[in-house]
Amino acid sequence: MSILRNVENGVLILKLNRPSVFNSFNREMALDLQEELKSGARNEEVRVIVITGEGKAFCAGQDLAEATDPNGPELKTIVKDHYNPIIELIRTIEKPIIAGVNGVAAGAGANIALACDITIAKESASFIQAFSKIGLIPDSGGTFFLPRIIGTQKALALMMTGDKISAIDADKMNMIYKAVPDEEFENELYKFANQIAKMPTKGLGLTKKAVNASLSNDLTTQLALEEVLQTEAGQTYDFNEGVSAFLEKRAPEFKGK
Repeated sequence: MSILRNVENGVLILKLNRPSVFNSFNREMALDLQEELKSGARNEEVRVIVITGEGKAFCAGQDLAEATDPNGPELKTIVKDHYNPIIELIRTIEKPIIAGVNGVAAGAGANIALACDITIAKESASFIQAFSKIGLIPDSGGTFFLPRIIGTQKALALMMTGDKISAIDADKMNMIYKAVPDEEFENELYKFANQIAKMPTKGLGLTKKAVNASLSNDLTTQLALEEVLQTEAGQTYDFNEGVSAFLEKRAPEFKGK
């Protein structure tokens, strides 16, 4: 199985499972991840999705053995059919998606992690825009997300040099949400995921939708969208529960509806 799957307490954990090649992507794993993301989006039991890696690496990007195989998929196909749908799913699924970076995240692996809503990494993990090392450009949304996260100059420097950035430095430059000590990583990751899973999922999904739109909207358009989405959020069970809990001075029990 190229993807290990487990659902517990509303958290869907998807583990990239090709540890012998540092979880580098081949066609099978890319298509399997797409299907698992679609399934998680449909499953009402799932309120948070975590993407992480089995073994020592998060993801080393594309399996170059496949990319250079004369009988393998063309580079255009790899980008168009393997990676682009993954990024589109991560950004459009109206549920929080967390990257748990347990080791090196290189190439497409780094950019998949950065495309997630929240990225938590081991302090020993690292991020590498490895594309320039083999004469390619960053794909998987790298040229879209990274400049918006850390600014154009830093993004271009990392893309052009292919320098390795430690998770600690990535945290300092606001590339990721948090770097945590290795021994605390799994506990912190799943504690955080469980916390988010208990929150009003519909409202979080609409928040994600609004933030996505803000990347291209002007202020007037964004304000109009907020009005529409706020009205939608106000019609949810969780809004009514949150208000009732506040007035009754008790902890809310959100259902993600």
